[in-house]
Amino acid sequence: MAINFSNINTVWASIFAETLRRLGLTCVVICPGSRSTPLAVAFAEQQPHIEAIPILDERSAAFFALGVAKATGRPTAVVCTSGTAGANFYPAVIEAKESCVPLLLFTADRPAELRDCHSGQTIDQVKLYGNYPNWQTELALPSPDIEMLAYLRQMVIHAWEQSQTPVPGPVHLNIPFRDPLAPLPETDAWQTSSLLSLQSQLHLENFFANITPLLPSPPLPLLPSPPLPPPSPRGIIIAGVAQPQQPQEYCRAIAQLSQTLHWPVLAEGLSPVRNYADLNPQIISSYDQILRNHELAKVLAPEMVIQIGAMPTSPVLRNWLKKTQPRRWVIDPSDRNLDPLHGRTTHLRITPQQLVKQIGAPQISPAYLKMWCTLEAKVRADIDQTLANMEELFEGKVAWLISQTLPPKTPIFIANSMPVRDVEFFWKPTNSGVQPFFNRGANGIDGTLSTAFGIAHHNQSSVMLTGDLALLHDTNGFLIRNKFVGHLTIVLINNNGGGIFEMLPIAKFDPPFEEFFATPQDIDFAQLCATYNIEHELITSWQHLCSKLNPLPTQGIRVLELQTNRKADAKLRKENLEKSASFLA
Repeated sequence: MAINFSNINTVWASIFAETLRRLGLTCVVICPGSRSTPLAVAFAEQQPHIEAIPILDERSAAFFALGVAKATGRPTAVVCTSGTAGANFYPAVIEAKESCVPLLLFTADRPAELRDCHSGQTIDQVKLYGNYPNWQTELALPSPDIEMLAYLRQMVIHAWEQSQTPVPGPVHLNIPFRDPLAPLPETDAWQTSSLLSLQSQLHLENFFANITPLLPSPPLPLLPSPPLPPPSPRGIIIAGVAQPQQPQEYCRAIAQLSQTLHWPVLAEGLSPVRNYADLNPQIISSYDQILRNHELAKVLAPEMVIQIGAMPTSPVLRNWLKKTQPRRWVIDPSDRNLDPLHGRTTHLRITPQQLVKQIGAPQISPAYLKMWCTLEAKVRADIDQTLANMEELFEGKVAWLISQTLPPKTPIFIANSMPVRDVEFFWKPTNSGVQPFFNRGANGIDGTLSTAFGIAHHNQSSVMLTGDLALLHDTNGFLIRNKFVGHLTIVLINNNGGGIFEMLPIAKFDPPFEEFFATPQDIDFAQLCATYNIEHELITSWQHLCSKLNPLPTQGIRVLELQTNRKADAKLRKENLEKSASFLA
């Protein structure tokens, strides 16, 4: 460890980076720029303890850092220069807040005397991200004073803690610097004398002695008191949208709860529960199709629901809950409101593991559970048979096939719009341990590719499932290619437009539907990939796709493109979902 005493900026930035290293930071993404020079140099000097990754596009950089933080569960940092650079972090800041991901945002800035006077590349960066950060502040200007270095150290420690507790999320530090920005030797006699005096006072091991590399432990949520009352015999568990750091333990706790209560588990495709099916024979994966049968929906109305994680995507499920108005417990240790239906809901700020220990002795209704399991078996068999016999490249079959094909525990990033819905409709329960990732905090398509790269970086060979528009919205993510370590296979469903809009009422109004909603881009993806020197392959059959998904390569990036017909797929999806419901009548 060495502190750079070239000038006060280098000292300040060195202390900043060294504090983060000792706290446990392992990855920082650095966007090019002048004002952030002291930080860039300091983090570069921390390698290999902190991996410093240069990424040109700030929006892409922030989403890449978001992906790294999602995969590791640890805070990841991103650095930029002054001006509009930091504004490009905003979408990732929102997603980090809404999906509870620890993200550190370090925006360099000009000093106060260069603000509000038309100095170049200067905007108001204080509280740039509104109310989205867990915590935000502007640091003092660098000063050759031992007490000010102690202030800097403690502010960095506080920022690290605030990104993780009580609920993980983004933290923003705005960091002003005066010239000189490069590590040039100090020429001013007074400053030189001050730096020499500071160097003699700064005993590094003593200065950093209070810092430990351990992550702060979040406070345990309060357990309900008195113990929870016995649940109703007619109940269901909803395993909603979730990406836990320890998926197997998470799924095991939900299975224990299901077996204790004798309740079925309606498992969203974006929950790992469907990928640990051996833990629980009471998983219901076809709830969307079952509940499309209005008579069955009435018969299956529950008295009570335990919702774990965020509500599933299915509007059919949501409308059913809204109509039946069961009592609901929402299980989530954070402070979030996870009830968009505003029902008769009690938020229990505990984990599924804690709930298992607190639940009262249940009454049992075997007939209710059996009804759900019988319907699941019928609908699942129908879905599997229909899709197995389908030769045409229907985009809904992609999710079904991937669920059964990927190597065990493969991380997969699932893009928003149609891919997340097809995963919910068709993803088959297996024992694969495949780990789904997604940006369902704000549900946007921005940053899709960059987030997937962040998840795959230094990880097991990974897969991304995306439509064409989500990929095109973030093609600057391919600029990461030269710094990316690992493998990412991108399964691209190219239906030349926004397939999600084909499911909405506006699809019946053309014009303006095709031009302003579907927005076909007519891109040759083979040429696009060649521009970035990315491997591209056009998939022509289901056997072809399977052969490319298992085994996966260990290095590099490739795009597997399936060209589908957007309108035909929308029609086929609608017919299959309705068929599953009608054949239950």
